[in-house]
Amino acid sequence: MDGKRFEGQVAVVTGGVSGIGAAVTRRLVEEGAHVVVGDINLDAIDAAAATFGPTVKALVADVTVEADIAKLIDAAVAEFGGLDVMVNVAGGARPGSLLDISAEDWDATVRLNLYSVFYGTRLAGRYFVANSRPGVVVNVASLNSVVPMHGGVGYDASKAGAAMIAKQGALELGPLGIRVNTVSPGLTDTPLTAGLLSVPGVKEAYLGRIPEGRAGLPEEIAAAVVFLASADASYINGVNLLVDGGWAVTGYPDLRPALAAGQQ
Repeated sequence: MDGKRFEGQVAVVTGGVSGIGAAVTRRLVEEGAHVVVGDINLDAIDAAAATFGPTVKALVADVTVEADIAKLIDAAVAEFGGLDVMVNVAGGARPGSLLDISAEDWDATVRLNLYSVFYGTRLAGRYFVANSRPGVVVNVASLNSVVPMHGGVGYDASKAGAAMIAKQGALELGPLGIRVNTVSPGLTDTPLTAGLLSVPGVKEAYLGRIPEGRAGLPEEIAAAVVFLASADASYINGVNLLVDGGWAVTGYPDLRPALAAGQQ
């Protein structure tokens, strides 16, 4: 760790109380930041307040609602005096193929993965511009932003869109000293992936495609996020950084047979 790179800075992390988001929050705090975290899970919010201590304020927030993300930024300003870093982590998926996904599942997935990133990037950008201050946004997408998988049309499209929002942000806001980048994790060992990986044959199929032969750790994804948020990445803007153990070079396995067997 290169010292306290975020001493005196303030960050907002959506989905910041579990999995990758919690690892990001922890790393930012270790490096000196004050952090406002938002999550839809009230129990997790209460636990986060006890776990992270006084440099973190945890609030219930639905990232598909723009006003809730605005509330997180307002809290950062009110509690800690401003905003320097916005990290949009919250996400999820409802599976479905191109021909069969329901409109409801498509809408829910796109709202969770794409609208949340749009709102977070836009609101942070507006704050930075209105206050004539440089700032950083890091959006967490997925390997699915560049590699499709069966049954993932909503997830694939929304994560690709999230990565493109960062490129758009770099284009529009870069001249104002604002950086917007994306981290796209591959398979990561989090509560969100535990259910899928418990289906017989799925974990083996995934690991067989990953050159490193293992899932990533939330802390490894957080390290990439925090790097892009730091001054060490001061000349990096608009990138989509894959943190996937090399998985992108082989692509997703076809999990349809394993998933079908698991439903029987």
